Amino acid sequence: MYTSYLSLTLLFLLAPEAAAWPLYSSLTGRTPPIASGVGYLAKLRLPFRSAASNITGTIDIVPLFDAKYAERELQDVLKKYANVTDILKDVGLVSDPSIINPLNNAEARAGSATNLSGTSVSAEAHADVLIPLVNANPTPQAANDPLTDYISGMLDLEYFGPLNLGTPKQQLTFDIDTGSADLWILVGCDTCNNRQFESTKSQTYRDTKQLFSVTYGSGQVSGTLARDTVSVGSLTATTQYFGAVNQVSDDFNETPSDGLVGLAFGSIASSGRPTFFETLMSQGSVAAPLFSVFLERKQMHGSEICFGCYDMTKAIGPITWVPVTSKTYWAVSMDGVLVNGHPVATLLTAAIDTGTTLIYVPEIVARQVYEHIPGAQSIGNGFYSYNCSSYPTISLSFGGKAFRLSMQDFNLGRLSPGSNQCVGGILSLGNNFESSFAIIGDEFLKSWYSTYDYSHGARVGFSPSVANQ
Repeated sequence: MYTSYLSLTLLFLLAPEAAAWPLYSSLTGRTPPIASGVGYLAKLRLPFRSAASNITGTIDIVPLFDAKYAERELQDVLKKYANVTDILKDVGLVSDPSIINPLNNAEARAGSATNLSGTSVSAEAHADVLIPLVNANPTPQAANDPLTDYISGMLDLEYFGPLNLGTPKQQLTFDIDTGSADLWILVGCDTCNNRQFESTKSQTYRDTKQLFSVTYGSGQVSGTLARDTVSVGSLTATTQYFGAVNQVSDDFNETPSDGLVGLAFGSIASSGRPTFFETLMSQGSVAAPLFSVFLERKQMHGSEICFGCYDMTKAIGPITWVPVTSKTYWAVSMDGVLVNGHPVATLLTAAIDTGTTLIYVPEIVARQVYEHIPGAQSIGNGFYSYNCSSYPTISLSFGGKAFRLSMQDFNLGRLSPGSNQCVGGILSLGNNFESSFAIIGDEFLKSWYSTYDYSHGARVGFSPSVANQ
């Protein structure tokens, strides 16, 4: 039955955004969708009824776009991938200005239209390599590590989980980042707010005295290169190198994690050393040379990373494998975007990045994507808005196969109070960024359980996620 409190209903209509959700709970007796994990709905309809006047109807509630973190992340991403042209140059994956842009090439558009003729992902076997499957009790050679979702407004900003360092073990939390390759932790940082590794209490800690410095999208960290035992669950990496960081930029003091574990390829590590997972593989600790990531949306708990394993309980369909084109980032070929049935050719190299929140593409790709969304327009600084009443269907194509994007994650909220424009989650990298590169972040990965496999020449697997149920 509809709630019969007309005064509360009218108050809800007039209430500012911050007050709206408590009133939603009062009116319906239910937890607001943003808190419960249902995620953003372009049009959340709250039913109401007045017993006195017998008036019924619905109220449209569209959360406001919070520009603070979204705008900062765009700048962070540009910094994080500032050297991407040099990194990919040796493998021939950067654009050549002497070649006609593939977006203006009729043959390329026609070919991609063929590849993007449908939105369903073709079925494959779960794997053509043995993958340990986990349930409530992981095998001794695999570790299922829970991740915590750091949420701000409409955005799932960071997923972090526990690792153990030293002898005896000290447990600290690390941001899980497939878009970088260094492991670092706070050690002796006088200006840091987060917990720190107490190196003097570890019997196996060694400081090499070599300088260590990394610039990420969200800032810079520096210190010295050290080594110690690092473990998760039953998996242990001995003599693992990491940055013992004693200086961080202000950005990192705003994050809840105590450090970062880079899970891209060691070829791009600033330390010049193998990543944590590469060390586990080289020491024969894992049963399979892969790890898998499951991301919840708007839920503090429930996400996980599965080291050396694939958790069947997190997928509702088979794996589709996409070959890695460069063992630097987890870089794959992105050959198109399908928007409301219209194919947009891309022919890009795309980094699959758990450490990035949104989706970033070259300006020409962003412009053509939004051309197929009703009411869309550029609002500057890489952002686009579109009519909140439209429900576009968007899929990204990797290896000629289309993977659907959830509108719960694409719609970042209403542009301003009373506006009918909502902000889209595909952002432009601008005209001065590498024009053949894209970054695919958590906005996409919340819909697709992702597996990062070092075998078969390296590949990324996408399975439909249970988060979509």
